[in-house]
Amino acid sequence: MTHLLVLVETDQGVTQPATFEALTFARPIAETAGVELHALVCGEIADHGALAEHGVAHVHLAQHEMLHDFGPETWGHTLAELIEIIEPSLVLASGTSKGNEVLATAAARLGVAFVANCLKISDDFLDEAAPDLVRVQWGGSLLEEAKLDAPVKIISVAHHSLDAAPAHSSSTPDVKPFRPTLDERLARTIVVQREIAEAGVTLATAPVVVGGGRAMGSAEAFAPLEELASLLGGRVGCSRAVTNNGWRPHSDQVGQTGTRIAPDLYIASGISGAIQHWVGAMASKNILAVNTDPEANMVLKADYAVIGDLHEVIPAVIDEMKRRRAQ
Repeated sequence: MTHLLVLVETDQGVTQPATFEALTFARPIAETAGVELHALVCGEIADHGALAEHGVAHVHLAQHEMLHDFGPETWGHTLAELIEIIEPSLVLASGTSKGNEVLATAAARLGVAFVANCLKISDDFLDEAAPDLVRVQWGGSLLEEAKLDAPVKIISVAHHSLDAAPAHSSSTPDVKPFRPTLDERLARTIVVQREIAEAGVTLATAPVVVGGGRAMGSAEAFAPLEELASLLGGRVGCSRAVTNNGWRPHSDQVGQTGTRIAPDLYIASGISGAIQHWVGAMASKNILAVNTDPEANMVLKADYAVIGDLHEVIPAVIDEMKRRRAQ
């Protein structure tokens, strides 16, 4: 019987939202083929109910002392071993850094192709020998049409390319523990210590991101953006030019080589909108650009724009918010 297997991305036992994107992508494929969804969990998981709500019928719970925390090699070899056991036709994960790394490791061990960051696949994907698919290339600036010919098809779903949605119905999944065979050498890439740099919402998960570009002029000029982000319950982001100038740390960079964001609102202040930055911001549900140049790429792509000096516009917005809250 044909199987469809989804890798569950967890962090210390908590299922990450990206997994539900992959399950939402996988469900119609499984329904078309008339098969049930299988899921792999490496280590412990706090709640199987969330997986059931998104259509998972069978959970393969991999348990091993080397799976106490994330490791791309331990997870990848565990996935490869499960693939050899249950022989799925299709293996999916979200195209996060973790998802892509684990799938790549499993594919390398099995000697098969791995296709990253797919947007669409043919409806009869499981029935075709070499099905069609569309994937993101060049950081989102190019869509590639391709065919995948492999005994087991391993692909990742482009992160933030669709909204996760629960299944219409669910039932308690069948949990099947198994113990993978893992070489001690694979422990070289396991997470062994964690340090929380700061508490609160992260740039990747913030509902509002207030970004600043080269036009900010200095590190000190980001103070109003910090204040606005605080008022909106969000985080401050920046362009690569800002990090290159040393005004903000790389962890604040939005873009192809930084963090990819998907907030409800992205306020891009003094950001020209180069393709590398746009790749990181394009999943934002609403974009407000503040720029003196009406022809700037970010202004042209934004849902809303204020043509003006950000050093005047942002303080004015802050003052108005404070005035309304005081009423």
